Amino acid sequence: MSKPKKQTLLAGATVSEFDGVRYLHLGTDWVQGAMRIHKPRKLELEYIQRMMVWLLWRADLSPDSGRALQLGLGAAAITRFTHQVMRWPTTAVEINPSVITACRLWFHLPADDERLQVVLADAARWVQQDEYLQTADALCVDLYDHEAAAPVLDDEAFYAACRGLLAPGGLMTVNLFGRDASFERSAARVAAVFGADQLWQLAPTKEGNTVLVAGREVVVPDRDTLSARADAIQARFNLPARKWLRMVQPWQPPAAAAGI
Repeated sequence: MSKPKKQTLLAGATVSEFDGVRYLHLGTDWVQGAMRIHKPRKLELEYIQRMMVWLLWRADLSPDSGRALQLGLGAAAITRFTHQVMRWPTTAVEINPSVITACRLWFHLPADDERLQVVLADAARWVQQDEYLQTADALCVDLYDHEAAAPVLDDEAFYAACRGLLAPGGLMTVNLFGRDASFERSAARVAAVFGADQLWQLAPTKEGNTVLVAGREVVVPDRDTLSARADAIQARFNLPARKWLRMVQPWQPPAAAAGI
């Protein structure tokens, strides 16, 4: 199992505000998350919206139809969304206590209740606990340190543990940020675990975030069904699902994509 990069201390969370948006930082100017102050349940950042693309593969999005899990809390945007908007039981795992404190003080993260559990833990160790096997229907992985250069956890053993958390038909989204070569290495590791036929990707955002989607025994519906789901998601959650549908495509190894 991979381990986080060695640090003498975890960077402390700091907060900034600009033009009605509150930002989370870890001791640098890099943005680790954001929240529109007067619309805290809105997913402000484009890549965070795209992390919800797994909705397209789910036929039932009612409150009792699934469980959500996040590895890496960020500014708690996805956590607020799955817990407060979708009303799914939600667990979020975060290694940095100052991030949890900042989210509770400044980012409208509520106290734990019967549907919400925020766990202070190292995700590398937490995902290995047998009690959580095949319990998540949606898993969002966004694990970056204060340098924001590459995922902190990014090897096949970690992704295998993530797959083990997913129930059949469950989906994982991963935020991969960096150079093309870095993305392809990470995507190949995910494909080795989930299978290339269970892997999809979105186009990069202008900031360079590429969201990868991996499924566990997911059956892809036909285009008409996906289109109808995109319309329903856009109407219900005010998310740009029709745009996602236009940009999502099966992942291909670089050699295959080049026709080699």
